[in-house]
Amino acid sequence: MAKAEHRVEISIADAATPEVLEAFARLLPQLSSSATPMTRDALAEILASPQNTVFLARDPSAGGRIIGTLTLVIFRIPTAIRAWIEDVVVEDAAWGRGVGEALTLAAVKLAKDRGAKTVDLTSRQSRKAAHRLYEKSGFHVRDTSVYRFGPKPEA
Repeated sequence: MAKAEHRVEISIADAATPEVLEAFARLLPQLSSSATPMTRDALAEILASPQNTVFLARDPSAGGRIIGTLTLVIFRIPTAIRAWIEDVVVEDAAWGRGVGEALTLAAVKLAKDRGAKTVDLTSRQSRKAAHRLYEKSGFHVRDTSVYRFGPKPEA
């Protein structure tokens, strides 16, 4: 028997509405236990930045409920226009339905449409399902090191 297809609708957040704020309040803890709750002002600042695009994944079978988000940052540096994908999170109940892939492919398309030479992202080693998703979407692991300034995380 074929798996039932679950559609997802991808849109771009254009305002810090209560609905979008509620979605971040619900989804961000899945991504990071240390993330501070998003305020309306912080969300509005993110959305107002011309470098940022916040994608929303909606479940049409659940009244358009937001079930995932992704933030794309596009910026110019001396070598090219580059893009970076950050904070991809999909509601646990929607895993395996293609939500992350739809968000990622929409972000890559927009980045390329805006002239980005590359699109990068990072993913913790423990996120094996996310790694499969990114590789399926055309990403590959680079031989590089990511350095972060600030306090070292506890072991």
